[in-house]
Amino acid sequence: IGEKYMAENENVKISFNFDSSGKLYTQITEGAVCDLFISTAPKQMNQLDGTLKDDAEKNPDGLDLLVAGSRIDLLENKVALAVAEGNDSFDKLADLLKNGDVMLAIGNSDVPVGQYTQKIFKFYDIDENAIAAKLTYDSNVKEVTTAVSEGTVDCGIIYASDAYSAGLTVAATATAEMCGQVIYPAAVLNTSEHQDAAAAFLTYLQGAEASAEFEAVLF
Repeated sequence: IGEKYMAENENVKISFNFDSSGKLYTQITEGAVCDLFISTAPKQMNQLDGTLKDDAEKNPDGLDLLVAGSRIDLLENKVALAVAEGNDSFDKLADLLKNGDVMLAIGNSDVPVGQYTQKIFKFYDIDENAIAAKLTYDSNVKEVTTAVSEGTVDCGIIYASDAYSAGLTVAATATAEMCGQVIYPAAVLNTSEHQDAAAAFLTYLQGAEASAEFEAVLF
């Protein structure tokens, strides 16, 4: 999408920085140069949202780093149970974990995919500490995806888009009841020196051309 946009707007250069939302949030709060932030969960965006600065739960540090009115919900993804081959389900996974019969890769608790996983465990009344020997933890969803792809685990909980990109089988996707919706908010930062250009690209990301690219890997 960025390459297409730059081809159509030769005066714009877009530099991407991909990492877990938690790490990106930390980089932003520590002063990293950033014009546009896209998070894989509302939590990290809420922590930067000045309209929530009086909400101690959502924005505990009272930060105000977003351009007013720029925040949107850009995308929705799905939390997926990915396996290298074969098939499974979250119901069966829960039984296997409780019986100690499967090795599962998950994200750390400080990244969104790990937080969604914890909600799934709670939905199935799974004690994470009790199954710790059957879990491997990774610092971002890409590392979980790699563990599944390389066969070092039996399965992993990642996003449907990552499973698609890695050519992995999606055994099941989690429902909103299990872990909530996977919303990707986006906003322009008020510390940016290129707010107009960032806003223009964000508008493009909501258009038909960009949407077609997103849909190709999300559905």
